Amino acid sequence: MNDLRPDEDGLRRGLGGFDATMLVIGIVIGSGIFLTTGTIARDLPSPALILVAWLVGGVLSLAGALTFAELGSTWPQSGGLYVYLREAYGTFAGFLFGWLTFLVYQTGAAAAVAVGFAEYLGYFLPALGMDRELLHLTIGPLTWSVAVGQVTACVALLSLTAVNVHGVRTASLLQNGLSALKLLAVAAFAVVGVWMGKQGGVIVPTTALPPSGSWITALGIALVAVLWTFDGWHNITFAAAEIRRPERNIPRALVAGTVIVTAIYLLANLAYLRALPMDRLSGEVRVAEKAAAALFGPLATSLISGAVLVSTLGAANGVLLTGARVYFAMARDGLFFSAAGRVHPRYRTPSAALWAQGVWACLLALSGRFEQLFTYSTFAVMLIYLAAGASVFMLRRKRPDAARPYRVPGYPIVPGAFLVATALLLTNTIRTRPVESLSGLGFLLVGLPVYMWLRRISSPHSSQSVSPGANE
Repeated sequence: MNDLRPDEDGLRRGLGGFDATMLVIGIVIGSGIFLTTGTIARDLPSPALILVAWLVGGVLSLAGALTFAELGSTWPQSGGLYVYLREAYGTFAGFLFGWLTFLVYQTGAAAAVAVGFAEYLGYFLPALGMDRELLHLTIGPLTWSVAVGQVTACVALLSLTAVNVHGVRTASLLQNGLSALKLLAVAAFAVVGVWMGKQGGVIVPTTALPPSGSWITALGIALVAVLWTFDGWHNITFAAAEIRRPERNIPRALVAGTVIVTAIYLLANLAYLRALPMDRLSGEVRVAEKAAAALFGPLATSLISGAVLVSTLGAANGVLLTGARVYFAMARDGLFFSAAGRVHPRYRTPSAALWAQGVWACLLALSGRFEQLFTYSTFAVMLIYLAAGASVFMLRRKRPDAARPYRVPGYPIVPGAFLVATALLLTNTIRTRPVESLSGLGFLLVGLPVYMWLRRISSPHSSQSVSPGANE
């Protein structure tokens, strides 16, 4: 099998099935599983329903993974969702996804996990953490401060970018090692925690109503947090052009990665519930640390901090590796700066796209505003996810003769379930965060003049797409 795709100007197929699966796991398991359950317990004070929420989140994520597996195996090109939206709805729809991905979403996610890495590094090396202020400026009503930890996050982002520039195989080896470490650490904690836990929270019934007054509403609120903890499984499709035998390995990686993460998440939450009673679990931010301390004593705090350190570094590497392929694909279609469409002559990576992403993520980390921007973009990104998921229906009608080596099982029920779940989350986001939702739409509207400008100054590097199903 030829490792190079002529239509991609030399990107090397350096990722095998195992690499792709570990990339899915490494991106999804970031810091969320160590922090989210306490917030969920505050809104959903029922041990059994907490586990149900995580199980439902895993099932819905699997429905999405099965849906995107068909798209990824049919259009195994750089860009993933960008390509599907472009093929289904036109170049403007694809551009809006890529625009938001670069401006806020993918780069904001990289900045967030890098700052999380710096926070936990500060536990071991306080001089490099977030507690030390390096710079503070006040200009009229505006203030800007930079902590040492933000600089640490920048160093991490740029270092990981350099690793990625030096080859997809180099980056994947780093990813495999970090993913394996975090998987073993979380699995070991979960299994031992379930065995040693004495609280028995999962079998103790509760009679107290949730704060919302409705168990259905509380379950819906919990699912929002759960699904965002699962977010990132689709990122593997961004790097589809560099996966060997994509018609086989993309579906396998998406399904295997999602199933493994779901099992780990369920075990971890069972361990939390076995370690801590609901009154201690509810509202606790660093729930993994508290549960580990209750199970194993003070030393466990250091072990959990080390696990989060590895986890956030692996998630940042995965986000950087996959995200740059979106901007690379856009540049080749004339929808991003042309330099981002070039491939490094030696390392066969989209080096300019990687450096542009790394520098912008670094600036977001230094700005201290990435969390707000990330929150504001949530609604718009969910809207795009809905459109991307619906493209499996659109493309079956629009491209009925496309070679589909993998078809989503249970069609149309499985992709329909994913779309219904995404639509319900969108509705809940509008209801609970109307200001942020409108702000997210504002990000999309700003993209319109940028799109028109880029169309005027750029010419596509090559044709917009290869023939559907041309996997090799």
